[in-house]
Amino acid sequence: MANYRIWAPWRLEYVKDAAKDNEDECIFCAKPAADEDEANLIVHRGERCFVILNLFPYTNGHLMVAPMSTSGRFRTSTRDGRRADVVAQSAMRRLEQVYSPQGYNVGFNQGRIAGAGFENHIHMHVVPRWGGDTNFMPVLADTRVMPQTLQQSYEALRGGFD
Repeated sequence: MANYRIWAPWRLEYVKDAAKDNEDECIFCAKPAADEDEANLIVHRGERCFVILNLFPYTNGHLMVAPMSTSGRFRTSTRDGRRADVVAQSAMRRLEQVYSPQGYNVGFNQGRIAGAGFENHIHMHVVPRWGGDTNFMPVLADTRVMPQTLQQSYEALRGGFD
């Protein structure tokens, strides 16, 4: 089985960037500051948190909820960080309207080593799941098949948050 490969060259950009330890490039600070929501895949902006599509998603509709303010630790986070769970609930309602998932994986990433990529900015992943969304591709080829582009996901999800 290990002799077969399905190439996913789009992941190289992520893998190369993930090895860097550059807090100046924190996407959770830079993307909302750029004020270019469509280009940066920000589907919702609230007072304290924003919702952005994951550029390297596990499934279509894979969202990240991040506080506007920098907060590196969940247990000591600002009011903005504590608001992320309420915004995640709104994101789940929006995902239900658009995609009708059968379940979710939801959780915070804290610290660079835990997968957050940025030491000083926590964020929450909201990953919609369906029966059958995992097939032989991730198991045998470490590759996911995405039936929708990020732009199509953006168009489907933007707006409609409560």
